[in-house]
Amino acid sequence: MLSRTADNLYWIARYIERAETMARLLQVGERISLVPHVGGGGFRNEWDSLLQASGTADGFARKYGEAVQRNIESYVFFDHDNPSSIASCVAQARENARIVRTALTAQVWDALNTAFQELRQLERTERSELDILALAEWTTNKTAMIKGAIDTTLLRNDGWDFLHLGYNLERADNTARLMDVKYYVLLPQLDLVGTGYDNYQWITLLRALSVLRAFRWAYGGEVTARKIADFLILNGQCPRSLITCACSMVTHLDRLAEGYARPTGAQALARRIHADLAGMTPDTIFDEGLHEFLGRFVRDVAALARLVHEDYLSGDVR
Repeated sequence: MLSRTADNLYWIARYIERAETMARLLQVGERISLVPHVGGGGFRNEWDSLLQASGTADGFARKYGEAVQRNIESYVFFDHDNPSSIASCVAQARENARIVRTALTAQVWDALNTAFQELRQLERTERSELDILALAEWTTNKTAMIKGAIDTTLLRNDGWDFLHLGYNLERADNTARLMDVKYYVLLPQLDLVGTGYDNYQWITLLRALSVLRAFRWAYGGEVTARKIADFLILNGQCPRSLITCACSMVTHLDRLAEGYARPTGAQALARRIHADLAGMTPDTIFDEGLHEFLGRFVRDVAALARLVHEDYLSGDVR
């Protein structure tokens, strides 16, 4: 496969997964903001924490200044000046798909193009007529349809591997960032840990990730930070956990290495990331510090993304 084709497929998946995550961040911010603010957090409000955890705070500050809810909603959903906004991600995914349309089935293209056309209609609608939670639900529904078309109609060839490598790399990064929203909201009031406010935020996070029922099936009883860390980081049965994503990245990089008869640095790093997670427990994570662990994991995933680009997407033969 040409590196240009692989790059477009990889980024289709990353943009779609990123759009879904931004929608989930909006759901987290909206629901947590409904709870009376107890004060003392490390950031001014829940919406400020959303920007910090998503990595978009600097761009927002340059354009809007103070973190006001309405401006943040617009920046995260509609603003094309924000490369991580839902509108930007859907538009870019559709453009990448147009470039490699012959590598996609008609069903995948139709799902992407329909989402893009409906988004353009939403952009022409009066902002006062739009509900942010309804927009977030629209996004998660459309991204699910696109992923479903990919999984049910594409050949399991190297293109499929690049798509799923993109999905899992982006999902790993985004799950870590979503967990960090919780850190930013509560920091540094340790006396809130274990309170009803603390538990409500964890439940909101699980609900935004669409894994609340799965968590209750797996653990039951009281919601605690250690249970959730185990579920979202170390439990291979959770579809969004960091170890599930790492395992999938190893699988697809191994398949690519075998198909191209060439081991890569990306393959080796993915295996190390997976091995590190497999050797951890909730206690070792909290001994390091949840925020510190998540920050280190995000940096490792960024390093893996750079190696994937160098090994497969840059056009250089190594």
